[in-house]
Amino acid sequence: MKPSLRAALAAAVLSAIPLALAAAPAHAANTLTMLGADVSSLQRSLDLGAKYYNAAGTAADPLDILKSKGLNYARLRVWNSPASGYNNKAKVLQAARTIKSKGLKLLIDFHYSDTWADPGKQYPPAAWASHSLTQLQSDVYNYTYDVCSSLKAQGTTPDSVQIGNEINVGMLWPKGQVTSNNFAPLASLLKQGYAAAKACNSGTQVMIHTADADSDANARWFYDGIRAQGVTWDITALSYYCFWHGSLANLSNVITDVRSRYGKPVVIAETAYPFTTANADSEGNSYSGATPCDGNAASWSGQATEFSWIQNTARNAGAVGIFYWEPTWYAIKGNGWDPANMNGTGDGWDNMAVFDWTGHVNPSIVWTP
Repeated sequence: MKPSLRAALAAAVLSAIPLALAAAPAHAANTLTMLGADVSSLQRSLDLGAKYYNAAGTAADPLDILKSKGLNYARLRVWNSPASGYNNKAKVLQAARTIKSKGLKLLIDFHYSDTWADPGKQYPPAAWASHSLTQLQSDVYNYTYDVCSSLKAQGTTPDSVQIGNEINVGMLWPKGQVTSNNFAPLASLLKQGYAAAKACNSGTQVMIHTADADSDANARWFYDGIRAQGVTWDITALSYYCFWHGSLANLSNVITDVRSRYGKPVVIAETAYPFTTANADSEGNSYSGATPCDGNAASWSGQATEFSWIQNTARNAGAVGIFYWEPTWYAIKGNGWDPANMNGTGDGWDNMAVFDWTGHVNPSIVWTP
């Protein structure tokens, strides 16, 4: 057999494996207990008059609709002092009361910024911009403790918190950025965040979140690096978007490895899939490929199938949870992506919400234990 043919056959077999694994039922011992969604934009949408409809076409509370789909956990990002006045401490306290009143658990996602923090940008909040690393350590502790304690005081203690958002190469740049493989500055910040969360409530689970589901080598580099510096965490959290982070087989490998390597539960803290390639507003879509992954079209059925396969892959690899990112963020004028210009920017996620442009839910999507 020619090497090229052998390689082609091997590739064909391997490409079929993730689909088979994803479609297969999970072993009875594996259960996704954290069935979540990030609903950080929802408060603004509702304030602007957004309507949401269940599969029967009846107007209903969006959290009730998602809960009927299997949701048991909600995630909220918190920014220090965003120009929009949304996703700050006051708004998070308000949203947390609603979430807990629905019987949902609560994950607080600390960005430690006034705006978006992700692998490409980790800007400190303006109030901390000139602070030394030692000052930033106190900032992280005090801010984390303050937000958590304020939530606790109103009876909405967070069940989980993230100390940073997609901190692949650190947070609070440049002081907390990992350069020349030096994890010590970042570790000093993470330790303060962990200590503050536990001082607030010892039962709150602390996640360390990266977007490293694409690469086991990158995940090992990061989590080995912080572990070597004595960082403690409770849950390893990863982002997985198949069109950016690779195959389901690779996802399975990364989950399996980090779960065994660090001895901690693994959660997919962010995932999503498009239901259309069309665009609802003037803002370009974050992703608009016609057939993004695994042969699943950008359609209601494709979105539901891919999400099911991601859940199955995570479950079969031993993960304990999964969060759909911003399922309620359909294109509502005035709820743009830029906190400094919400009215003048649009929504690049309108094709990846699980509600269409008129607020009707995907009838087929479900969160499954």
